[in-house]
Amino acid sequence: MIFSFTMLPPMVVSIIYLDGAFEPFFNAFAVTLITGIIAWLPVKNYKNELRLRDGFLIVVLFWTVLASFGAIPFVISTQIDISITDAIFESLSGLTTTGATVIEGLDKLPESILYYRQQLQWLGGMGIIVLAVAIMPLLGIGGMQLYKAETPGPMKDNKLTPRITETAKALWYIYLTLTIACAVAYWLAGMNTFDAIGHSFSTIAIGGFSTHDASMGFFNETPMVEVVAIIFMLLAGINFSLHFLSWRSRSLKAYIMDSEFKTYITLLVLITLVSSIYLYYTDFFIAPERALLHGMFQAVSIGTTTGFTTYEYYNWPGFLPVLLLFTSFIGACAGSTGGGMKMIRFLLLLKQGMREVKRLIHPNAVFIIKIGGKPLSDRVIQAVWGFFSAYVAAFVIILLILMLTGLDQISAFSATAATMNNLGPGLNEVGSNYAGITDSAKWVLCFAMLLGRLEIFTLLVLLTPAFWRR
Repeated sequence: MIFSFTMLPPMVVSIIYLDGAFEPFFNAFAVTLITGIIAWLPVKNYKNELRLRDGFLIVVLFWTVLASFGAIPFVISTQIDISITDAIFESLSGLTTTGATVIEGLDKLPESILYYRQQLQWLGGMGIIVLAVAIMPLLGIGGMQLYKAETPGPMKDNKLTPRITETAKALWYIYLTLTIACAVAYWLAGMNTFDAIGHSFSTIAIGGFSTHDASMGFFNETPMVEVVAIIFMLLAGINFSLHFLSWRSRSLKAYIMDSEFKTYITLLVLITLVSSIYLYYTDFFIAPERALLHGMFQAVSIGTTTGFTTYEYYNWPGFLPVLLLFTSFIGACAGSTGGGMKMIRFLLLLKQGMREVKRLIHPNAVFIIKIGGKPLSDRVIQAVWGFFSAYVAAFVIILLILMLTGLDQISAFSATAATMNNLGPGLNEVGSNYAGITDSAKWVLCFAMLLGRLEIFTLLVLLTPAFWRR
């Protein structure tokens, strides 16, 4: 019922621009609202404490049900020719902030549909933050579980409590503030009001949808737009708990003391340097400042799994496209809107690998892994290895299925990476969009988006018989 009201802003946009797309959103609003009322009325007086089992189901249904209803405007609109499969793919890609699109000719679409795509990502990003920071740690899953002792909010509770509301409210204020600041900065940098609002939605959500086919390349004549994008993509890729702690203490100490944040910045700086230097010395960009700007933009965009592009990065020379794609596997920080395996897990895997090397040299020594000066239990390390092994297994299975549907090896590999890491653009056939692949491949990739966004185990739990036993 609440989600139905998200159809109202696109209706307002349609009225403002007189784009003729009012009716699909009104019909979608009515269908979603009535369905919600029908589902709610029989159980409106039922009160009970939410259990962990309910939590798993709610987290998964948040995206599957809302993405299905979010696809309605695409399906019934007469101004866009799109199948049910494509509509659900586009809707789920928006809500999971993946940013993989099947729509071509964005520049010719009605403003209300363009706005709606951007809004889907923004709503999905807010949902991700609340679930990642406030709910998923209580279920014992997600990257934020590793931060349990240090984060604000109801982290130490063992059931879903009203304190989640307080945490969600604080996160909402931060998310909204960043979005408004980003929109204003885009506008000052040279975007018109419509583009500034739309791109602020997808930037803070780390989504990557754009209102133009050329993505951020549409604004190549105004470099300040790219500078603004880099700054806000970096901010959105940071653990939102750090934003909360910094805002509450009015100090930058939370960032400076955080190991994950320092690893995040260091890695992106290294990828930026490699990309910029390689672009310059291969004469892809003659001017060094152009090489630096576009190298940095693409490193931050792909590294945080936003997926904006200024140039067709998949056509860049040498190893750069693959290097950038591999960067998305690491992804942004836990508790951010970014995808990938999360920086904290990458850091722990590195530390664990170094510990194993030291153990070979000193078999009888005891080595303790620490994050931020605090020792971590072996249970946490086991959880990270468990996630990594499940991730690799799921990746391989999805990759093989995609190749079975007819995709070549590079396209299948990059499509799997781009959807599981919630990145968006891939290589080869899926470099610019996903319109050319088969419907069966699109459904497989929908599953991959969901699997990546829910950090593997949330979805796998529902697929086990033990979950459904009383």
